[in-house]
Amino acid sequence: MDPEEADGDDFEDGAEIEDDEPLDEPIDHEQGERVEIISEGATGQVEPQKRITTKYMTKYERARVLGTRALQIAMCAPVMVELEEETDPLAIAMKEIKARKIPFIISRYLPDGSYEDWALDELIID
Repeated sequence: MDPEEADGDDFEDGAEIEDDEPLDEPIDHEQGERVEIISEGATGQVEPQKRITTKYMTKYERARVLGTRALQIAMCAPVMVELEEETDPLAIAMKEIKARKIPFIISRYLPDGSYEDWALDELIID
C-alpha cells in the first residue's frame, strides 16, 4: 500500500462542481409560482368561544397527563384525592383524572401556528 493511498480518503478526486446560486443571496422566484402568505393574526391563542378542536380528550393526551401526573406524585407532589390504600403513583393519577382534580392545561397547536388551551375539567374523558 502506498503512503499516498493510506491517508484515509477513499473518495475519488473528481471535478469540482460549482453551485449556480450562492447561498447568501436571495433566490429569484419565477413568475407564476404560488406563494402562501400567513396573516399576522393567525398565530397566538384562540379565544375559548372560537375553539375548533373536539372537546374529547384524546388517548395521547390522556397518556401524557397520566404519565406526567404519576411522575409528580412519585416525586412527592401533593395528592388531590383521598387515598384508599393506593401506593402506585399511576393508580393515584388515574383516580385523580376520574375525579377531574388534576390542574393541568392542554395546549393543542393548530397548523396555522395558533393554539387552543383546554383545562382538564373542560374535556370529556372516556
